Amino acid sequence: MTEAKGALARFACPACGGEANWDPGQRKLVCPFCGTESDGQPVAEGAVVEHDLAAALTRLAAQPRGWQAAKRSVRCASCRAISVLDPARQAQNCEFCGSAQLVAYDEAEDAFRPESVLPFTVTRTQARDAIRGWYGKRWLAPNALKRRALTDTVHGVYLPYWTFDAHARASWTAEAGHYYYTTEAYRDGDRTGTRQVRHVRWVPAAGELEHAFDDALVCASVGVNRGLLQAIEPFPTGKLVPYDPGFVAGWVVERYQVDLADGARRAREAMNAKLAALCAAQVPGDTYRNLQVRAQWSAQTFKHVLVPVWLLTYDYGRRGYQCAINGATGAVAGTYPKSWIKVTLLALAAIVAFVVLLSLQGR
Repeated sequence: MTEAKGALARFACPACGGEANWDPGQRKLVCPFCGTESDGQPVAEGAVVEHDLAAALTRLAAQPRGWQAAKRSVRCASCRAISVLDPARQAQNCEFCGSAQLVAYDEAEDAFRPESVLPFTVTRTQARDAIRGWYGKRWLAPNALKRRALTDTVHGVYLPYWTFDAHARASWTAEAGHYYYTTEAYRDGDRTGTRQVRHVRWVPAAGELEHAFDDALVCASVGVNRGLLQAIEPFPTGKLVPYDPGFVAGWVVERYQVDLADGARRAREAMNAKLAALCAAQVPGDTYRNLQVRAQWSAQTFKHVLVPVWLLTYDYGRRGYQCAINGATGAVAGTYPKSWIKVTLLALAAIVAFVVLLSLQGR
């Protein structure tokens, strides 16, 4: 039963006393040993709050810390990910890279507490089916890999993210290029003729725009390949619920290793790039150069959230590979070995097609 609010929460099975886990299929706490539903269930009370970024950066010490539940941390000596576990869970291998080189990690102070969480809705069975389907579409993968699909080692983790909101008012200047064409005569050996030559007329241009950024995601994980996570994003942040330790009961949580200041810097870089692209789209004409953007920022807020990801990490031959499944949408991305036989056949087919094309052009 869940302890009183404010204490460290525990979710004991009322039948056998085991620790209940959040079940994404039933969307409640269920004992993994006897299947009994727990008396205490996570409660998504209150609202998901956005915090003022500038104020938070000046008073980081006042942010709430800890997990509101007993946890212990281990660090992988291979990939450096810090996994936060329930006390009774014995981690044999890293959930992220599969390494057995796990060491206890003692924090100088507790991590900032996530204030909202996106609970798992994709079940383990659904994640396995998604990976099997994904492997089935990898034509270059070895046939042996497709048959096995290695789905027995799929495991779920909660990954840390920062989200950032901001309102930008930008003014821009640039030189807008307008194409025009002239006709010129040419000689190529014994052949003469005319051709159209393109020129650019440059004129000054300027404009303004406003844009609101909502829940720009910055991953604070080091345990999962960043490219894989980008491939399975976005996470439906509109379905975030206020943090309750029951939602992460029985699951591994990765501690963030990109802090708020660094996350804010990365978010601003991404926002600046997006803003420049929006301004570039406003420049009239056919092309542009010397684009200068000046932006004023307001309503800058952030959240620290946890998002659900199913992971599959495995070795094939002498290399390691990883697949990730969005635990809320089911999107899949991954790396996989290539069959040298299939790669060779593909290369030969490309060469044959090229030779045939050349022969047809020579007729």
